[in-house]
Amino acid sequence: MSTVLSIALWLAVVAAVAWVFRFAGQKLTQNAPRFRDMPFGVAFGYVLGAVVLSWLIWGFMQSRSADPAVANKFFFLGVAIKAFLVFSAAAWLFRLLGRNVGTAGTRKLFRTIPLTAAFGILVIIIYAILAIFASLIAPYGQDEIIQGVAANIIPGGDPAMGGNPDFPFGTDQIGRDILSRLIYGAQNTVGIAFATTLLAFFIGGSLGFLAAVVGGWTDQILSRCVDVLMAIPSLIFALLLMTIASVWSARLGIPLTVFMVLIIAVIDSTRVFRLARAVGQNIVVMDYIEAAKLRGEGMWYLVFKEILPNATAPLLAEFGLRFCFVFLTIAALSFLGVGIQPPLADWGTMVRDLASFINFAQFAPLAATTPLLAAGAIALLTVAVNFVVDWMLHKTSGLKE
Repeated sequence: MSTVLSIALWLAVVAAVAWVFRFAGQKLTQNAPRFRDMPFGVAFGYVLGAVVLSWLIWGFMQSRSADPAVANKFFFLGVAIKAFLVFSAAAWLFRLLGRNVGTAGTRKLFRTIPLTAAFGILVIIIYAILAIFASLIAPYGQDEIIQGVAANIIPGGDPAMGGNPDFPFGTDQIGRDILSRLIYGAQNTVGIAFATTLLAFFIGGSLGFLAAVVGGWTDQILSRCVDVLMAIPSLIFALLLMTIASVWSARLGIPLTVFMVLIIAVIDSTRVFRLARAVGQNIVVMDYIEAAKLRGEGMWYLVFKEILPNATAPLLAEFGLRFCFVFLTIAALSFLGVGIQPPLADWGTMVRDLASFINFAQFAPLAATTPLLAAGAIALLTVAVNFVVDWMLHKTSGLKE
């Protein structure tokens, strides 16, 4: 039976069980409102959720099977479930700590914060600590080839499986400690992405507010230039410019990373310009702006003292989203070989260099986790930032639970 037919059959069975579930609930509860008013789609969702949960529990038990072939097949599912449970517990404890420790304002904030946002804040704090104190936390240098240690040590630290307890995340193909490179990757990848996003917001926000306040030909010229830049796919445009910059970098003696920061900041500033201009145009028509103009206030006073404070909420939310895009763009460029250059450790470069280990996933899943460590670090930070941004958007929108 083909995969499509199998999925169709399973969905048909779930639909039948959902109909029986709703019908039986109506009869057993004598048409209680919960079952009487339940749409079929809701009943289908309940049954499908139960089926998925049952499969996850079964898969987790299979990952702990004594048979290596079976355990290897469900290894990554078991790791994902364990990670989910650990992160959920950590987020719950972090929120509980925030509700009982800190100032009155922070305790009040943590009493209303959802668990997803608590998880996001916790992850961001951990990444920030790793990035700031990487040189103190990492056991080895980011480009240090450890003498007397074998290359390609498998993660896990189990000597029977080819690991080494001194290197819990293993070593790469030339004998560098992967744990140290992951920690320094937080400093390089996240730090550079943060600096790039700040520069993009300074350029895009300033020009966007300028276009909103001045208007006329200034607005038209800036807007049309932004339209031209936004018409080109950002990743392809960045890759093209980075390829050109790689030639000039060697001639001018300027690190390629500097060109990368400038290129990505200019490209992403176009999105910030659009938002800042739209928000600014809604603010410049307010009465307090007219009052400031009548007082004789200058243009930059209007931008930074009147408009910017009232545009903070949407700009902060956009900062989180833009940081994710910049972060992923840098990782993608590094994966393609034109981003952050050696000897700096970078997660995108690590994924590229260690990608060949994926071939061992079927019979040695621990070896296959080597490139997934850097990829997981990228995905975890992206999800965490999006959780926080989603909470911030909900909080500033005025919507109630």
